[in-house]
Amino acid sequence: MGKKDKKKGKGAEKTAAKTEKKFSQKLKKELAVIGEDDIEKIVADIEEEERRQQAVTEKVVQPPSRRVNFSLTPHPDKDELIFFGGEFYNGQKTRVFNDMYFYNIQRNEWTQVKSPNGPAPRCSHQAVSISADRGQIWLFGGEFISPSQTQFYHYKDLWVYYIAEKKWEKINASGGPSSRSGHRMVCVKKQLIVFGGFHESHQDFKYFNDVYAFSLENRTWKKLEPSGTPPSPRSGFQMFPLSDGKILIFGGYSKVKVKKDVDKGVTHTDMFLLSPEKGDTTGLKWKWCAVKPGGIRPSPRSGVSAAIAPANKIFTFGGVLDQDDNDDDEDLVSEFYNDLYILEADRTIWRSVSLSGKKEGGKQKRRRKKDAGEDQMDEDIAEEENEITKAEINEAPVVVADDGIFTMTVGPSTASEEPSDSLDPCSQNNKSKVFIPCPRINSGMAIKHGVIYLFGGIYEEGDKQYTLADFYSLDIHKLDEWQIIIPPDNKHEWLESSSESDSEDSDDDDDGDEDVEPMEVN
Repeated sequence: MGKKDKKKGKGAEKTAAKTEKKFSQKLKKELAVIGEDDIEKIVADIEEEERRQQAVTEKVVQPPSRRVNFSLTPHPDKDELIFFGGEFYNGQKTRVFNDMYFYNIQRNEWTQVKSPNGPAPRCSHQAVSISADRGQIWLFGGEFISPSQTQFYHYKDLWVYYIAEKKWEKINASGGPSSRSGHRMVCVKKQLIVFGGFHESHQDFKYFNDVYAFSLENRTWKKLEPSGTPPSPRSGFQMFPLSDGKILIFGGYSKVKVKKDVDKGVTHTDMFLLSPEKGDTTGLKWKWCAVKPGGIRPSPRSGVSAAIAPANKIFTFGGVLDQDDNDDDEDLVSEFYNDLYILEADRTIWRSVSLSGKKEGGKQKRRRKKDAGEDQMDEDIAEEENEITKAEINEAPVVVADDGIFTMTVGPSTASEEPSDSLDPCSQNNKSKVFIPCPRINSGMAIKHGVIYLFGGIYEEGDKQYTLADFYSLDIHKLDEWQIIIPPDNKHEWLESSSESDSEDSDDDDDGDEDVEPMEVN
């Protein structure tokens, strides 16, 4: 029996090797036709170019270009946000970035910093900031996509950026996670904890649910083996460190094989706590525990943007639900969202947020002096009212921004309105006299000094993907109205796929490849 199994295994290995060789030869021919190098060479050339850079340059610039799957990280000490990487796809070509920007909140100013020997371009990576050495940014993994979207390269490198010195350092430590993107990383008690993600090639994909810890003190990786039942493999989930040392994980996305050459997307709605074992002093013993949250939960979705505020309050915005009943990408129907939710992590209670809108006249009531307890009670009541109050005003909508694709309005849509061919997501979804950013996924979201900041992302209309570069803020104490920092513009670029490519793909029944890869929700 053992010998049989051994032979079977060798046969499978030989078949896989032949398949890989056949695919590599075919891909090489395809790349020669479109004039694109092998992705290993593309990445190696970019890394060599990074090594050749000698000087640090720093200058005030225009805001980052439109993009998605970048990192937006609060500065650990200053009133700034740090923006890195991301991708842009125009329907025919993909561009991946490794530029770094510092956004000064008080001055509303973007500064681009270029430092020698930095990471290669990537998207769907993770970045974490800490206060050590006057500020550090730790960055792990991510993905590089070739211009034609036919090749994918996943990273497993770990970097640290010393903010004060404007210097990158690549950490050469063995035993870390395999190459991946769409994972999540948090900092807990002088450790970076990495969970999940996925690895994709043109032939296959794999999702992960493994856990790794990187010690910031001795700079070593350890694979953790938490007790309990872990979450299923996934990417694009949300993961946050809580004040008691636990880690909360919820949502996410994965694909499963339905049959040969047919995959089906799975949107995860479950929630877990990763908790340190009692009495453990090594930081390496953890346990999984499933959590059933209460309250008003968001509908099932992926591609959600989220950020954590003090008191373990997690804010989420947007997302998408792909409905695919026929196991056929062509019948995929996507519903995008622009609603806001709060997860009170201490009680695992969801709350839907309805913005109150700005008060007319700006009059403030005078009040007598109160003791600290009464003030706190007033603040709690005001916060509660802001989160549940919604003004129903029957007024005609007023256009506040129109970029030719999105029409942003203040005011409700009337019941008699029918959806039109033009894309007008905000007026269709916003029924109160409160401005709300357009529906989107995979945007950058961060909280700094009690204010949410939201940048970019993607909205889809049919086969088109509109990548955004708008920028908004929302005071979480007032929860009155989103403020427009950068309005949408009319420079959306989308190039249709060539009919020749479509014809070639439809004629080739052996490989089942598509002209445009379906968008991964990270």
